[in-house]
Amino acid sequence: MKVKWQSIITCPHCGFHQEESMPADVCIYFWKCPQCQTVVKPKAGDCCVFCSYGTVPCPPVQMNAPGNCCGGNELE
Repeated sequence: MKVKWQSIITCPHCGFHQEESMPADVCIYFWKCPQCQTVVKPKAGDCCVFCSYGTVPCPPVQMNAPGNCCGGNELE
């Protein structure tokens, strides 16, 4: 399976969507919507905003990485 490095995140509050690049080794735990300025974080059980609100899950999940998908790293 070829890893996809782009995902379109949709804000759960206002519906705005934007394409974002995904890092290979870090979870993006917070994402600030450029339209409504709401800061969203992953849904319960998801490791990052891409897995919760993106069209494509994060690269470690795509690669079926063992353990915590992004190694437990979080960035704002």
